[in-house]
Amino acid sequence: MAEIPGMIRPELQALPQIGDRMTFLYLERCVLNRQDSAITVTDDQGTVFVPAAAISVLLLGPGTKVTHRAMELIGDAGVSALWVGEHGVRYYAGGRPLTHKSDLLIRQAQLVSNTRLRLGVVRQMYRMRFPGEDVSQLTLQQLRGREGARIRAVYRRASKEWKVPWNGRAYDPDDFAGGDPVNQALSAGHACLYGAAHAVIQALGCSPGLGFVHTGHERSFVYDIADLYKADITIPLAFELAATVDKEQIGSAMRRRTRDAMVRCHLMERIVQDIRTLFACEGEETDGGDAIYLWDDKKGMVESGRSYGMEEER
Repeated sequence: MAEIPGMIRPELQALPQIGDRMTFLYLERCVLNRQDSAITVTDDQGTVFVPAAAISVLLLGPGTKVTHRAMELIGDAGVSALWVGEHGVRYYAGGRPLTHKSDLLIRQAQLVSNTRLRLGVVRQMYRMRFPGEDVSQLTLQQLRGREGARIRAVYRRASKEWKVPWNGRAYDPDDFAGGDPVNQALSAGHACLYGAAHAVIQALGCSPGLGFVHTGHERSFVYDIADLYKADITIPLAFELAATVDKEQIGSAMRRRTRDAMVRCHLMERIVQDIRTLFACEGEETDGGDAIYLWDDKKGMVESGRSYGMEEER
């Protein structure tokens, strides 16, 4: 059988760590293929080559066509491919994790399934938003009230700084153009944050659906993580662009500026570290390749791929 041309599939350990990659790439109305280790993006303007190993997440918008060869490369390189709506404001489907290990997923399930432990993670999330404050004795209702007041204050400051009226968060996911400039910018920026958070969560092998503050949605944990950074990244940017950019350009400008801000603050690296902090995991994750174990109620894990019970038979 003839060898398939192109890049040799890399070992999982050889892939760049999620914190070292670019943030995301939004594409629409184009065709994705591959040439060796690069994704080719072709539209009526020509073809661009994108190194697959440098991307964390591809946001594939309307009019995007992807060849089987391109998806093979995207999967081998550990890129999260997310199918989204126009301007990236709707999420439809996602990709695969970068790791084969389930340690963080098991830890996440343990934490979210125990009321006391879950409350501890929620308090830690709010502590990240209120540095220097003691929130250890606050109830969930008090924490939500404190967070609501904090976000309203962030909106008021940005509105005053850029002299842009603010009447509250109001948007229709099915009508991006129907919102005012600030809400359009917020929708576009938040979608980028969700894509980046979703990419890291999937790359670490965690579950996007097992949230701590948010619950009941397939992306609950994505919203939990993205909310940690909105006040620092997307909200100030949205008001700045609403004051300085034409409404017709607000979506694309917000995506570019959000991307640049995420690169400057090393957001992907921060998300990895924040998730590990929330789950109280120390040290670096190492991948065990394709190793699979069997669960044991006394030993925890035992070797798989062998036939048990032969001693008793003998």
